Amino acid sequence: MIIEQATIEDAPDILELQRLAYQSEAEIYGEWSIPPLTQTLDGMRDDIVRQLCLKALLDGKIVGSVRGVRNGDTCEIGRLIVCPDFQGRGIGTRLMEAIEGSFESIRRFELFTGHRSERNIRLYQKLGYAVSRMERISDNLQLVFMEKKA
Repeated sequence: MIIEQATIEDAPDILELQRLAYQSEAEIYGEWSIPPLTQTLDGMRDDIVRQLCLKALLDGKIVGSVRGVRNGDTCEIGRLIVCPDFQGRGIGTRLMEAIEGSFESIRRFELFTGHRSERNIRLYQKLGYAVSRMERISDNLQLVFMEKKA
């Protein structure tokens, strides 16, 4: 597997993978209008330009991605995705390690996931993240913010 920076040309493939990967999250919450599922191709291109977007390649095919952006002394990590057919093989862990290693002079890393996304929460805890706060978005969704000191 190769992990490298995504380019604007990767936007259609990453968007397609994102929509596939986030279907399980939509099912958990019964909410199909979540931003990862409604993001446009132009929005994806903007993300790739404004953030560090990494992709995981297996046999030349994008099977995962993650984004990160510096906000002061914090790296905000988002949209970790792995193709459902390739989950459980360490791709998410490798992407997280790569994005964390891409930012210098960072004091902490922060990310969020939904409160019912137990698999995500377990992965992040395994990688050293701890819950820092919760934010209620709706009656059926709370965001779990997690952080890790650099």
